[in-house]
Amino acid sequence: MSTMYAELGSLRPGSFIVIDGEPCRIVEMSRAKTGKHGSAKAHVVAIGIFTGTKKTLVAPADQRVEVPIIDKRTAQVIAITGDTLQLMDLETYETFEVDLPKDEEIRTRLSPGAEVEYWEVMGRRKIMRVLKGGQ
Repeated sequence: MSTMYAELGSLRPGSFIVIDGEPCRIVEMSRAKTGKHGSAKAHVVAIGIFTGTKKTLVAPADQRVEVPIIDKRTAQVIAITGDTLQLMDLETYETFEVDLPKDEEIRTRLSPGAEVEYWEVMGRRKIMRVLKGGQ
């Protein structure tokens, strides 16, 4: 199971939400007062974890929304090949490939032997930060 459900009104900036099938981090959230015909509306602005695109959602605050389950893990860089990195999970010893991060600060610190924190979210993986430098 890669997602769970939560009430939209219980989420805060910094929380995660799934909008249009894309896991996102909430950066802004506001609430309109209850109208004469029902529930308060929540207005959410979020940034996609993988795409970096801005997404918005306006829905009743009591609506149940999908929240991604984020598995934070550590891995070691085995090799850098073009636009991809080969990583080995330090717990399971599974090897897999991920795209080279777009963040320049992370890219410059990557080398074979470096330890990284990666997130596995909804079947996709992304390097979030470098823990220890390599070679």
